[in-house]
Amino acid sequence: MPTNNELAAKMLRDASMFFRQVGEQNPPVADQMNQNAAVYEQVAQLVESDPTGEVPTQEPTEGEEHQQGG
Repeated sequence: MPTNNELAAKMLRDASMFFRQVGEQNPPVADQMNQNAAVYEQVAQLVESDPTGEVPTQEPTEGEEHQQGG
C-alpha cells in the first residue's frame, strides 16, 4: 500500500504528463504547459525526498513589487 507522499508524488507526475500532452496537442500553449509539467515534476521529487520540508520563499523582484502594490 502506498504512503500518502508516494500517492501525492504519483498524482503530481500524472498531472505533469497531462500538461505535456496538452502542450503536444496545442502548440500555441506548449511552452507554458511544459513549464507547468516541469514544476509538477519538481514538486513530486520534493514530496518524495522531503515530505515535511518547507519551500524556501523568494524575495519579489522589482517588477513583482510594483504589481503587488509594494
